[in-house]
Amino acid sequence: METSAVGTTAGGPRDAVTGAQGFTGRHIAARLLASGRGVLNLTGHLDRPDRFGGRVPAQRLAFDDPASLRRSLSGVDTLYNTYWVRFPGYGITHEDAVRNSEILFTAAREAGVRRIVHISIANPAGSQRSYYRGKAAVEAALAGSGVSHAVVRPAGAMFGDEPRLFNTIAWLLRRVPVFGVPGDGRYGIQPVDVLDVARIATELAARADNVTVDAAGPELFTFREAVDLVSAAIGSRAWVVNVPPTLSLLAARTMGLFMHDVLLTRDEVDDLRAGLLVSHEPALGRTRFSDWVEESAGWLGRRYVPEVSWHYAAAAR
Repeated sequence: METSAVGTTAGGPRDAVTGAQGFTGRHIAARLLASGRGVLNLTGHLDRPDRFGGRVPAQRLAFDDPASLRRSLSGVDTLYNTYWVRFPGYGITHEDAVRNSEILFTAAREAGVRRIVHISIANPAGSQRSYYRGKAAVEAALAGSGVSHAVVRPAGAMFGDEPRLFNTIAWLLRRVPVFGVPGDGRYGIQPVDVLDVARIATELAARADNVTVDAAGPELFTFREAVDLVSAAIGSRAWVVNVPPTLSLLAARTMGLFMHDVLLTRDEVDDLRAGLLVSHEPALGRTRFSDWVEESAGWLGRRYVPEVSWHYAAAAR
C-alpha cells in the first residue's frame, strides 16, 4: 500500500519499469527489489506470467490514455524505460513507437517523476534505417522532455538467461546441417551481459546529471568468431559457412514461416555488417561472453525463444 510520501511505498521508494517481465526489464526490476525499492510494471501484456510472485504489480502501458498513464506514474521516483519494437509489423511501426515514447515521457514529466533511465542502443545515429533512426528520435525526445535522465546504450547483442540472438544461433546450430553466416563474417560484435546493463542502469538512476553511456562487454569478436564460439561450446556438428546476405535472409525467412516467427530482418543484417553492434567507448560490462557461453552450453539453444508470440502476441492473434 502506498504511503502519503511521494515516491515511496511500504517497502521503500517506488520505481516503474516498462516491460518488467521482459528480458532487460526483468533484471532491472530484480535489482530494484533486491535493494528494497518498490517496483511497478507498466506493460502492454497484462496477461503475462508473473515471475516475481506478486511483488511487482502491473498496470497497462496506456499510450492511448495519457491521463491514465499519468496516474500510473504518480508517486514514481525513477522510470526505467525498455519499451521499443524490434521490427515494424502487426499494426505498429517504429514511428508509432517513437510517438508512444514521447507520450510516456510527457506523462512522466507531468506526474512529477524525478528521473528517467532509458535503454537505447549503441550508435543510434549510425544508420538511416527505421530502427536506428527511431532510436535516435526517442533519445532526442527524452533530451527535450525536461526530466532528469540517463541513456544506456547496449552494444546491440545482449546475453543472459533468455538471449534471443545467441539462443537462436545455438538452436539452429543444434538442428541444421549447414549454418550460413551473412557475408564475410568479419564485422564486429561486442556482446554485453543483461545483468551488466541492469547494473549500469540502476547506478545511473542515483545521479542527477543528464548522461549517455554505452553498455558493452569486455570482449570484441567478429561475428564469425562469435558463431564459432557458440558452435564449439554446444558441440555442434553443423558446417558453418559464409554465404551471400540475400541467401542467409532467404533461409531465415523460410525457417520463420515454419516457426511462425521472425528470425532475421534485412535491416538487422545490414546494420550488423555495418559494425553497429560495437561500442567506441570503454567497456562498462564486466562479464566475458566467452565465459558465459561455456557456462551456458548445457541449455543454450535447447528451447526456441520466440519473438512474435512474446512481443506482438495481442496483435498477432
